[in-house]
Amino acid sequence: MTKKRLNNIFFFLGIAAVVVMLLTFDVSFAELWQHLCRTGYWLIPIIGIWLVIYGINALAWQCTIRGCTNDEEHVGFWRIMRLTVTGYALNYATPVGGLGGEPYRIMELSKDISKQHAASSVILYAMMHVFAHFLFWFSSVFLYLILAAMGDVPLTTVVGSTLAVITLFCIAAIYLFSKGYRNGLVVKVIRLIGKIPGLKGWSGRFQERHAEALRNIDAQIAALHQQDKRNFYYSLSLEYLSRIVQSLEIMFMLLLFGIDCGGGFNGMLLTFLHSILILAFTTLFANLIGFLPMQIGVQEGGFVLSIAALGLSAALGIFVSIICRVREIIWILIGILLMKIDRE
Repeated sequence: MTKKRLNNIFFFLGIAAVVVMLLTFDVSFAELWQHLCRTGYWLIPIIGIWLVIYGINALAWQCTIRGCTNDEEHVGFWRIMRLTVTGYALNYATPVGGLGGEPYRIMELSKDISKQHAASSVILYAMMHVFAHFLFWFSSVFLYLILAAMGDVPLTTVVGSTLAVITLFCIAAIYLFSKGYRNGLVVKVIRLIGKIPGLKGWSGRFQERHAEALRNIDAQIAALHQQDKRNFYYSLSLEYLSRIVQSLEIMFMLLLFGIDCGGGFNGMLLTFLHSILILAFTTLFANLIGFLPMQIGVQEGGFVLSIAALGLSAALGIFVSIICRVREIIWILIGILLMKIDRE
């Protein structure tokens, strides 16, 4: 199958996903319009902040590309930015996150650098993206405990037990990722897929045909962690920073509802910290059930639960989830349209 045909398949998959997303809103279009009218000009910074977030993601990916390529290979920032936006648009639109975005990025990036380097940089960046998630969730547990000690958020037996489970879950994941970075992870993942009923034959054939390439990719992943620690930690720090910046989106919506925790610098800071907690627990909940396309219903439920856990109204959770869904649709459309923009 040609790359042009694959590009068209990804394009129509994205369009179909947008249609499905529009038809699966939990509110009527009349109610949706009311929410949008209430948002007003706040919709501009809510959508615009994602240009900053994707820019940070692109810089993080650029670091991994530099670590996986030689001096003769170069990819410009705006090329990476375009593939970042389009890749995440496809990830939103397909089940199990990376089934759409990562293969597309490898396919497109292989026009600029070798296919092996493209695959290793995309896989390494995807690992970095997920690893940053676990670090974000892990640190959010301690943020919650600090706010609980200040008497700002509740700390019941149920909440404490939940935080303990999240902590253990994150520690286990961070340990596995650390081992993966030291020794490579791709070959082990392909073997693990072979244990899924019906995929054993495919896994064996894939390993046999691409054994050397898979070993080389694992070697490059390990090399970046061991030999190029500056790019590794720079990329990881940028990915973590992007989660903090993303919290501003929720903060804007809290301010829209008049929730500023007393106003002033201290009040705004507290509102921002609450936004970090809401984002952390919502994304944790959504990613645990990430096999649903566009996480239909999961993200909404996550917002309602995390906002209610902080003592805020469920109506606010519904509002936040709806506006975030609108933002997703807009950026999916932008990403899909970018697929059809020819390279300069």
